[in-house]
Amino acid sequence: MKGSTYRRCSCRDPKTGKELGTACPRRNSRNHCTYSIRQELSSREDGSRRSFARGGYSSLKAAQAGLDHVRALLGLAEADDPEGTELIAAMLAEVSSEKSPLPDVEETRRRLNSGQDLIGSLTVTEWLDRWLAGKRIRKSGLNRYETDIRVHLKPHIGGRRLDRLRVSHLSEMFTAIVDANADLMEQNTQRKAAVAELATVPWKGSENRARRKAMKAAIDAMPPIRRVTGPSTRQHIKATLRASLNDAIGQQIITFNPGAHVEIDSVRKPKALVWTDERVAKWQQTGEKPSPVMVWTPEQTGAFLDFVAGDRLYAMWHLIAFCGLRRGEACGQPWSETNLDTHSLTVSAQLVQDGWDVETSEPKTDSGFRVVALDDDTVDVLTHHRKQQDADREAWATAWVDTGLVFTQADGSWLHPGKVTDLFERLVAASGLPPIRLHDLRHGAATLMLAAGIDVKIVSDTLGHSDTRITRDIYQSVLPHVGKSAAEATAKLVPLQRKAEAEKAARKAEKARKETQRTKKTRAGSGKKGRRKKPKK
Repeated sequence: MKGSTYRRCSCRDPKTGKELGTACPRRNSRNHCTYSIRQELSSREDGSRRSFARGGYSSLKAAQAGLDHVRALLGLAEADDPEGTELIAAMLAEVSSEKSPLPDVEETRRRLNSGQDLIGSLTVTEWLDRWLAGKRIRKSGLNRYETDIRVHLKPHIGGRRLDRLRVSHLSEMFTAIVDANADLMEQNTQRKAAVAELATVPWKGSENRARRKAMKAAIDAMPPIRRVTGPSTRQHIKATLRASLNDAIGQQIITFNPGAHVEIDSVRKPKALVWTDERVAKWQQTGEKPSPVMVWTPEQTGAFLDFVAGDRLYAMWHLIAFCGLRRGEACGQPWSETNLDTHSLTVSAQLVQDGWDVETSEPKTDSGFRVVALDDDTVDVLTHHRKQQDADREAWATAWVDTGLVFTQADGSWLHPGKVTDLFERLVAASGLPPIRLHDLRHGAATLMLAAGIDVKIVSDTLGHSDTRITRDIYQSVLPHVGKSAAEATAKLVPLQRKAEAEKAARKAEKARKETQRTKKTRAGSGKKGRRKKPKK
């Protein structure tokens, strides 16, 4: 295809306004004119011609280099590759019309061979939509990704070109999220204060009614109470972006992942604390929990299980308290994977709550698939529960919903995980025990197993953790008596002169005390021997 370089003068006739071209008297001056290039491209599908044109080169040499660059790009497509030829021609036509820089030859070659867009015009929004559409994960996880993308990523960085996304852009995004949190908190505080003030206004009286009406109108005009984007949510937003950009690298769309390098506030996971007598006393006074994650002592766990012994779902509370099943795992446990003869059950399914909808799902990770050993008492509890379920099945007759699950509603249908949590909280409140969450029963099971001296690997496998470090870092709450025993054993390992002298002094004092007691006894005995007996009458 034809291509050429030419010299061009842009001077215009002051009278007509037309370009002078070759008639310009200064055309032959060395630095007066610029050079331009033009390269014919393959025709469009409708047969119309198209070309690449660009001017403004300062010298003939620079213009020739530009033309060679265009021809090198055209040469990337083989002669027998009409699709490649069309892609490159379309790219050059767009670059020419937008007056954007010519793309690198090797980068274009890589994009052409990998089937990518030849010009990096793909936006972050377009890529996130494409990435999300290709994800094949459970619905709850997909919804979480969608929320991060819709609420945070698209509004802040969706319009940027994917290949030009930088770490600084992400830092600006997270800074904006934190700033928005401050505004939300202020707005929430104002609305709560207005609602509290409204509650103090009496209902009776025309003036009070008018005031209440005006205050309600003002409250309705305020933004609703909204949740702030906390550190955990910001970490999840970062994880979503990082995962999507990693896939973009895998598809050779980009070569750098800024999501892996942006720094944001870390999240400290709360440690589980045990409800000691001191903490219980303070909770009774103030109503405050020392930590979001609290664990009952063995005595408190026993008191709760005794209190709910007559509850229809007692077997579920018992199983979670001793074996550490998750809520969804307990709700979704089938009888077909529960073998009471071998004292074991296999965790292979769970009920997942998505919004308020419930769906069945496999365990979240490979380590979630596990075999859990059952003690004799737990087997007895499940055996009794099965007999009760059989009686319920007979009572409901044809109305019974045969889900095949261990724990169900009265008619055999699925338990709603959210309702199970609500029921547990009501039972805890009625028991008078210090509050814990349903998931904290799982924490307590891990604590009891570790306190009983069970190897951490076995505890980790029972709980379905992928790594024993998770068990140690999150679930290992030391019970008071276990911590006291460990402290005493540690102290005995260190020989201290102060302790030796104290023990020596204690032995000497004990010896002196015993010597004094012997002396007193001796004197008392000698006194008795010296007395004369009264003669018998």
